[in-house]
Amino acid sequence: VGDTINYSNAGSAISAGAVAIMDHTIGIALVDIAATTGTGAVAVEGVFSGVPKVTAAVFVQGEKLIWDVSAGKFDDSAASPATGDVTGGAVAWVAGANNETTCTIKLTPGNATVT
Repeated sequence: VGDTINYSNAGSAISAGAVAIMDHTIGIALVDIAATTGTGAVAVEGVFSGVPKVTAAVFVQGEKLIWDVSAGKFDDSAASPATGDVTGGAVAWVAGANNETTCTIKLTPGNATVT
């Protein structure tokens, strides 16, 4: 109980497995969620592999990550957050290296800030 939420989408369509941003909370869509009026289950806790990563980002295990909204990818904590970016909604479960395009993250609900 408490590890998923029924999310009402007011934006673009979200595919199952994609990151869903819910204000100060980062989640992973468990089902396809239609644009504008769709609803569906989103995980707000857990570890997820294969999520998009800024290719040049390098981070250590446990590092607080930034969700770069313009890139639609996770970036390392050394990056400067831009307007709308979410910091602290996830940490690196596995270290991330240069030239990798995906990463493994652990969602950390309740710890995020939005720039």
